[in-house]
Amino acid sequence: MLIYSAYQSTTELISTMKSREYDVLLLDILMPGISGIQAANEIREFNELVKIIFLSSSPEFAVESYQVKAYNYLLKPVSKEKLFHLLDQLIMEDQKPQEGLRVKTQKTISFILFSRIVFVEVIQKKLYFHLTDGSVREINASLSSIEDMLLCRPEFVKIHRSYLVNLWHVSEISSKELITSTGKTLPVSRLLYGKVRKAYMEHLFIEKE
Repeated sequence: MLIYSAYQSTTELISTMKSREYDVLLLDILMPGISGIQAANEIREFNELVKIIFLSSSPEFAVESYQVKAYNYLLKPVSKEKLFHLLDQLIMEDQKPQEGLRVKTQKTISFILFSRIVFVEVIQKKLYFHLTDGSVREINASLSSIEDMLLCRPEFVKIHRSYLVNLWHVSEISSKELITSTGKTLPVSRLLYGKVRKAYMEHLFIEKE
């Protein structure tokens, strides 16, 4: 059964969310009080899991929306067919098993969700999986051993000979470096920058079908 609530302000929403859980939030960008982006920043401080869909009459806040890990950014007017299709997609994603890969560390065999990987770094003959909770998984392997598995997914891109990055966790990008959602600054290869920038821009405006 679908249960929903409507709020007159972002302040009221944030206050309620501290004692009540929601699966999805539909947030307008411009609202009374603080904006939808500001509200999302506050919500992310205590809730990393809720999926946020922004509604706006302008695309100018799209980049900011993905810095708070927005699920989607819809431009008004939004047809009910498009909105319902997106909500159906969310339900299907919640019902299917989450995808990831198994890695063998020095002591254990771990299953890492693709969604939890911020970036993968290679140093000499070791791979380091940097995860969203700040932890790092270390394995003895080369970057080439996992490239095919990750780069076949649209959210992953190679930014340097030593780094693969999950675009869902990129906050800023320039011609020489990018900043992840966990605050790490990583180098971007001059030769790969064009490809990385194109992938990032496409990812910002990805249409979920």
